Amino acid sequence: MKRFDLVLVLGAIITSAAVLAACSDDDPSSGGPSADGAQLTIVTTVAPITSLAENIAGREARVIGVVPEGTNSHTFEPPPSMAATLADADIIFVNGLALEEPTIELAEANKQGSTEIVKLGELTITEDEWKFDFSFPESEGDPNPHLWPNVPHAMRYAEIIHGKLVALDPDSSAAYDTNYQALRGRLESLHDAIAEAARTVPAGNRKLLTYHDSWAYWADTYGFEVIGAAQPSDFSEPSAAEVAELIEQVRAENVPAIFGSEVFPSDTLETIAAETDALYVDDLRDDDLPGEPGDPQHSYIGLMIVNMQIMLPALGGNADALNDIDPGLVFEGESTAEYPQ
Repeated sequence: MKRFDLVLVLGAIITSAAVLAACSDDDPSSGGPSADGAQLTIVTTVAPITSLAENIAGREARVIGVVPEGTNSHTFEPPPSMAATLADADIIFVNGLALEEPTIELAEANKQGSTEIVKLGELTITEDEWKFDFSFPESEGDPNPHLWPNVPHAMRYAEIIHGKLVALDPDSSAAYDTNYQALRGRLESLHDAIAEAARTVPAGNRKLLTYHDSWAYWADTYGFEVIGAAQPSDFSEPSAAEVAELIEQVRAENVPAIFGSEVFPSDTLETIAAETDALYVDDLRDDDLPGEPGDPQHSYIGLMIVNMQIMLPALGGNADALNDIDPGLVFEGESTAEYPQ
C-alpha cells in the first residue's frame, strides 16, 4: 500500500471513531436531547394536541404536527414521506382511542429505539368512562375518541405532556413548568367561561344533533345531551330510515338548531333542517383550528372559543363569557410549530 493511501485509510478510521463516539453520547434511541444541547423534536398528530404541546414546549423544543388540519383524522393515511419525521422524533404524542391508527402504525414502524408514543386518551380516561354512540357504536369496540372538547380532559392532556417533557429534558424543566402553569390557568378560565356561557342556554334547548359526534364528553361536563349524530361509524351517509328517525327525534324534542362541520358538508343535515324547521349551522370544528398558523386564534383555546360562539347562540344562549379569554401563546414570541394544512 502506498504511503498516501495509508494516510487516507488512517484518517477515515479516526473520523469514523470520532463519529461513533459522538453517537454514543447522542444516541437517538435514548429518546432525550442530544449532548450538544440540541432541542427535542416533539411530533404530534391532530392540531389541538399540537397546540397544547407547543404552548408547553415554548422555545425549548421543536413541535411538528403530522395530521393535516381539515382532514378526517380517523381515515387519514400518512404518506411514506412522514416516516422520516417520525424517525427523528424524541417523543410522539397521539390521541389514541383508535383515532389515528394508520399514523400510529407508521410511527411504531419507524420510531427510534425507546422513543415513546404517548396515547393521551388512554391516560386520561379509564375504560369504564368510554362513550359509545351512533358514530362509535359499542358493537364495534372503539369508543368515541373526541376527548379534547371537554376542557378538563384537555387539562389532563396538558398535564401529561408537561410531565413527559420534564422527564425527557430536565435541563429545560423551568421553562416547561412556567409555560404549563400559564396554560393551565388559561384552560381553567376557559372551562369556567364555557360553563357560565352554557348556563345561558334554556334548559330545554341543551340538546345536540351533530354531523360527527365530537361532543359526547363535552356534553356531560357542561350539562347538555347529545341526541344523535348523522354520520355512521363507517363514515358513509346514513340510510333513509336513519334520516327519518333523526327527523322524528328533532321534531319530538323541539331542537332549535342542528350542527354540521365546516370541513364536511352534509346534505343529510340540510334535509333534516328543512323537514323540521331547525336552524342548520354548518361551521363547527372538530380539530381544524380557526385562522391560519401563526394567528393568535389558531390554537386549542381559539378552537373552543369559536365553537362556543357558534353553538351556544344558535341554541338560545350567548357566549359573552368567553370574550376575555386570550387564545394566543402563553409564552412570548411567534409560533414556530408546524401545523400541516
